[in-house]
Amino acid sequence: MSFLRFAVRRLLEMAATLLGASFVIFGAMYLAPGDPASFLLSGRSASPAALAAIDQQYHLHDPFFVRYFRWLGQVLQGDFGRSIEYRTDVSKLLADRLPSTLLLVAMALVLVLAAGLVLGWVGAVRGGGGTDSAILVGTTVAVGTPSFVAAVLLQGLFSVRLGWFPTGGTGQGLADTAWHLTLPAVALALYLIGMLARVTRAAMLEQLDSEHVTVALSRGVPRQQVIWRHVFRNALGTVLTTGGLIVSTLIICTVLVESAFSIGGLGQLLELATTTKDFPTVQAISLIIVGLFMTVNLVVDLLHPLVDPRVALGARRSA
Repeated sequence: MSFLRFAVRRLLEMAATLLGASFVIFGAMYLAPGDPASFLLSGRSASPAALAAIDQQYHLHDPFFVRYFRWLGQVLQGDFGRSIEYRTDVSKLLADRLPSTLLLVAMALVLVLAAGLVLGWVGAVRGGGGTDSAILVGTTVAVGTPSFVAAVLLQGLFSVRLGWFPTGGTGQGLADTAWHLTLPAVALALYLIGMLARVTRAAMLEQLDSEHVTVALSRGVPRQQVIWRHVFRNALGTVLTTGGLIVSTLIICTVLVESAFSIGGLGQLLELATTTKDFPTVQAISLIIVGLFMTVNLVVDLLHPLVDPRVALGARRSA
């Protein structure tokens, strides 16, 4: 199968999956208990005319499929509706908060890739030694520390006790925002650094034990050259697959980390919108998260045969 045909097929599958996900997301919110009108009124009594106006504005009692197709048509035009809690367009809320979340995820991803790959490489190359043992212990602790626990510990030590980093917020300007997001990014990345390091180490050790590596070393090829050209490159397929899971996990865990550090990003917005039953906002963020997941998976599928030519296009998906 050609690369172009494979890419087109995956894009069509992604569109169909997004359509199905939109139906599930929209339906799940309206099956949830509670009445959004009560949040609009903030517990105050209202006249039948006021309730009718709310119902007309938000279409709360229209038939389900009427509401769904109206919402889907608006989404396809870039209109996610109007927030019940914030009384403004959801698109504006997303535009205001998305940059902070994307920067946080990007910073955490850089930390994960830099630390995870280096630790995994060193652990594999020095397998069985004291350095490898220390890396195994450190990564085990990292994998066993949830993001919200790491957030609390890091905040208490480096923000409250030592005062090296801000306790929360996003700051002003790119440099100040990056400074405010440094500690949250570390908390978000810690668990995934341990995961990537262990996966990289295991994949490289498997390649080090392979016959072609043994033959190359026996022929006098420099060890570092063998490790780079044969061991690490052949292990990249496994690492890349794990990378897709890592990005997806980063997106999910931002909800916990943003809440701990009071970062006004999509994660915190999703938590507040869920609490207040802000249907349009929850639906928009959920759909965006699903779209990001599938985009990451698509990128991994397309890159995998390029990184590892032994993998045929579509093989990962059918396996």
